Amino acid sequence: MGYQFENVMRNHPARKIPIARIGKAASFVVVLSALAALVGCQGVSQSGPSQQSGNLALASASLDFGDVTPGTSKSLTLTATNSGNKSVNISGASVSTKFFALTSPLFPVSLAAGQSTTFSILFTPNAAAKFSAALSISSDASDGTQTVSLSGAGSGLLALNPSSEAFGSVIVGATKSQVVTITNGDSSSVSISQVSVDSPAFSITGISTPVTVGASQSTTFTVTFAPTSSGSVSGTVTITSNASNPTSSMAVSGTGVTTTVGQLGVSPTTLPLGNVVVGTSGTATGTLTAIGASVTVTAASTNNSVFTIGGFSLPHAMAAGQSANFTITFSPLTSGAASATLTFASNAQPSTTTEALTGTGTAAPTHSVALSWNASSSQNISGYNIYRASYTTSCGSFSKINGVLDTSTLYTDPSVTNGSAYCYATTAVDSSNVESGYSNIVSNLQIPAQ
Repeated sequence: MGYQFENVMRNHPARKIPIARIGKAASFVVVLSALAALVGCQGVSQSGPSQQSGNLALASASLDFGDVTPGTSKSLTLTATNSGNKSVNISGASVSTKFFALTSPLFPVSLAAGQSTTFSILFTPNAAAKFSAALSISSDASDGTQTVSLSGAGSGLLALNPSSEAFGSVIVGATKSQVVTITNGDSSSVSISQVSVDSPAFSITGISTPVTVGASQSTTFTVTFAPTSSGSVSGTVTITSNASNPTSSMAVSGTGVTTTVGQLGVSPTTLPLGNVVVGTSGTATGTLTAIGASVTVTAASTNNSVFTIGGFSLPHAMAAGQSANFTITFSPLTSGAASATLTFASNAQPSTTTEALTGTGTAAPTHSVALSWNASSSQNISGYNIYRASYTTSCGSFSKINGVLDTSTLYTDPSVTNGSAYCYATTAVDSSNVESGYSNIVSNLQIPAQ
């Protein structure tokens, strides 16, 4: 639905307001006729359904993986069939948690009428607990994005989280600690008789044996790395119990250093991507900084596929005090809030640095705003730029919304959000690429909620 704002002047002559001066003598006027009253709303006709359509039929709306031993994996498959009479293109699929992973097929996948494909999903629990997730499948089928519920449980053994720990570089004489959780996945209580480590560079605290852990219950202890000399050190933490796996172990390692080890700083600590229409993408920029000494970033990843990182190549070396920018792209598949953790791996201390990512997918707009304005009376005008700002109690910061210079005096803004309010203004640009100030401003333009 488009809203047309026209410069309707009946008993009053139009006034042209000088808003900027170009050069020494030239000036021009841009007047948004949207100051006039809203004169009408015309509905957009919708055509009836096509006689041919592609429909993606899933064999099941949910997959239950049952009980899986923590640290091991189980795979299930799901068949998707094109039950329509037109081809369907599956553009991608995503899983909402890292404990379930989609291993096949490779996208995109094209299905002719009656043709099928198989999705393979891998469940890898890391503790004795219940897990759930959603598999979202995006396609151009008439039934749009489809969601499959995934569930499973980790159980059956005495499990350690983390299952191994690399402490990275620690200055000789300093210490670094990691809390470890022991979870009893058995259906009855387990008695832990001993927790030990075989290297003097590591120590165990926070647990007194023997200790009893009830069914599906947990307890914790702390491993501390305290190097006394430079060099790499490794060891094994061993837990002895009467569980179905009587001996559980975790590998530990670290490097003692005598020189200063750099730290990797990331800002901001939370990077907001804002509202992005489903099917499009939005970007934001963050900054990495090497603190204290040089740092080399070796890897970067997010735990939600709708957020991707770019803008710099890996490995990426930075001298002490040097910074580098990176770009996060948010491409929502469904409406609603989304979040992720961005993790950088480096030779800094600690070896991983994280940043929180947030964004909200919004439904595609169903309204548009049509603008028109009086042409500038100045000479050598090449065209116009159109600016928009969000409106709450006043106009916010204006941003240019036209990709190229508008050579007419008309513009339609198709990217408005239902139930929001906006402000609009235009500027004129001359042949020397000098831009005027804003025209008179249309403020608090209300977009219907539906």
